[in-house]
Amino acid sequence: MAESSRGVLRVVQILSAVLLLATGGIHLYLVFNGVGGILGVFFVLNAVAGLVLAIAVIVLRGRLLQLAAVLSLLFLIATLGALLLALTVGLFGITETWDFTLVPETVVVESIGIVVLAILTVLVLRRPAAVRAA
Repeated sequence: MAESSRGVLRVVQILSAVLLLATGGIHLYLVFNGVGGILGVFFVLNAVAGLVLAIAVIVLRGRLLQLAAVLSLLFLIATLGALLLALTVGLFGITETWDFTLVPETVVVESIGIVVLAILTVLVLRRPAAVRAA
């Protein structure tokens, strides 16, 4: 693999990790600022998952990096999907409004995260098998 391709991959990995951490951080911030009950529990789990996936995207290689990229992409799609459901029809009896704390920012961060993680997923799935092991 060319050195420039490795550099691009590394940059996308770092961006992916930052966006996963941002998503988890937003949810943890909301827990510390009043979101409780079952939603608070889900938000803490979201923060933990964001941290674990961010670490995985940075440190794993080969097939495990492929798995981490796909899981991270699905995680952000699910997280954004849950927020959009809560904003429209409600989710688990919870309805959300656009003026609640960090809702617009969360939509932006998670949308960008989905795009970046889609790029990462394509990059790691298209790499030649000999390079994936490296």
